[in-house]
Amino acid sequence: MVKDILFDLDDTLFDFHADERVALEKTFASLELPLDDAVCARYSEINKAQWKALELGEITRAQVKLRRFQLLFEELGYEPEQAALAAKTYHERLAEDFHYIEGAPELLEELSGNYRMFLVSNGNLSVQEGRLKKSGIGHYFADIFISEVLGAEKPNRCFFDLAFAKIPDFDPACAVIVGDSLTSDIKGGINAGVRTIWFNPKGVPADPEIPADYEFGKLKDLPELLRGL
Repeated sequence: MVKDILFDLDDTLFDFHADERVALEKTFASLELPLDDAVCARYSEINKAQWKALELGEITRAQVKLRRFQLLFEELGYEPEQAALAAKTYHERLAEDFHYIEGAPELLEELSGNYRMFLVSNGNLSVQEGRLKKSGIGHYFADIFISEVLGAEKPNRCFFDLAFAKIPDFDPACAVIVGDSLTSDIKGGINAGVRTIWFNPKGVPADPEIPADYEFGKLKDLPELLRGL
């Protein structure tokens, strides 16, 4: 029986790619720099690599914020000083907008009252706080655990130990983690000893080295999956 659900936020409930695009458009416009699909795609690749490095403990959060723009602007031939300004502007703009994954508000409403729900996110604190406040979904969660506050990142077991210690009467056997990232959410759940539910809307091939307990492709299918556990 499932009692507690640990939800990832970005690309599980919020459409981070849509949020990212809007923030990039605002950032590049403020710097009077051109932006097209190719630049957005390249930024996403660089950004993803930096977050993976953070998960592995290879770089710091501050380095992620700046380095992704330093690498991109170096490739584009822009002045190094512009990278720092872009990083600051982007961080501020990202906190201003949010887009739901299809079905996210309906899902939270349906699950509310039947489960205790928590957020577990590696996202930047000010960004997540801004988007949660604007979306108004914060009240669905019994608590919100942000790695920047806890001092540890998913998938590190320490992140989950710190979070679990703050949840009254927490039983790992009655908990699941729901998220889109194999390396962060699913591996984190494995490390923490809770069942894992992989949100895989694009049908990405499974990784045998990071096996999820369950998998689904649309948020509307999650309640039925949970009822069967």
